[in-house]
Amino acid sequence: MADVKKIWTKKTLIGLGLGQFLSLLITSTGFTSSELAKKGINAPTSQSFLNYVLLAIIYGSIMLYRRKALKAKWYYYILLGLVDVEANFLVVKAYQYTSLTSVMLLDCWSIPSVMLLTWVFLKTKYRFKKITGVVVCIAGLVMVVFSDVHSGDRAGGSNPRTGDLLVIAGATLYAISNVSEEFLVKNADRVELMSILGLFGAIISAIQISILERNELRSIQWTAGAALPFVGFSVAMFMFYSLVPVLLKINGSTMLNLSLLTSDMWAVLIRIFAFREKVDWMYFLAFVGVAVGLVIYSWANKDVAQNNVDIAGEDAQERSKGFDEEASLGNHNHGTVAASSKIGESGKH
Repeated sequence: MADVKKIWTKKTLIGLGLGQFLSLLITSTGFTSSELAKKGINAPTSQSFLNYVLLAIIYGSIMLYRRKALKAKWYYYILLGLVDVEANFLVVKAYQYTSLTSVMLLDCWSIPSVMLLTWVFLKTKYRFKKITGVVVCIAGLVMVVFSDVHSGDRAGGSNPRTGDLLVIAGATLYAISNVSEEFLVKNADRVELMSILGLFGAIISAIQISILERNELRSIQWTAGAALPFVGFSVAMFMFYSLVPVLLKINGSTMLNLSLLTSDMWAVLIRIFAFREKVDWMYFLAFVGVAVGLVIYSWANKDVAQNNVDIAGEDAQERSKGFDEEASLGNHNHGTVAASSKIGESGKH
């Protein structure tokens, strides 16, 4: 019973809660993108552009107020902005070529990619419990895929091979972006990361829009029905980008990607309660599987932290013991010197 209580630490609860809030934000961006697609609007880079502008304006204002020098090199942020913009573009673009089921399955590629990158570059150690949590999470998502197959929800897409390659490329770039952000937020500053990422992301997006989406934007009739999803997408993405560094600093990029697996399940629940749609029973089992995997992974984080505390405590005890021995030896030597001095004085007398 005591071990169960140890799982629900403050850090674990914050990580799980924040992860699910981020997952809900991603779900809301999916619904707004779906509304834009229904209206015939296909401009993924333009949707992300407003988010980068908000990041640059709000966090850039804080940076200007602080008047502090950059803690990381500016060209790191250019590379991060390029990777982030293209990751968003590739995954959204993939929906035009392949099925939703394929995107859901192949998007999991970001998880082993993140684990490999953090292991190589950030020296993150993954113990058996963490790996078990990852496997359980992915198994839960695979259940969703099987549920789609079972219920016949399998839109083939116009070019599945191209779409699948786009998803894999986008998921790999997401992994690089997440690991880079985790490194920068732990070694630089969250406000600096958001402001400079927003600045270069906006510049890169503007260049890409002028090349690829200029004609698409001209053809859009900007009514309230078209503008509101654009604004809703931008606000949700701004909140998502603002909170991601917090979770990265607390639990790391692997926990972030595992938490985002539940976005598909939240979408299912919204379809059930908001749109009164029926879904396959395996969705609920999958949701439970992903939730259990997240708890196992968080529990492993807690064990690692506890081990670090224990090791630190042992080191402190060893140092204290060493100090006591030195003090004892010092007192002994002092007594010996004093005794020798007295003997010497006695000899003189």
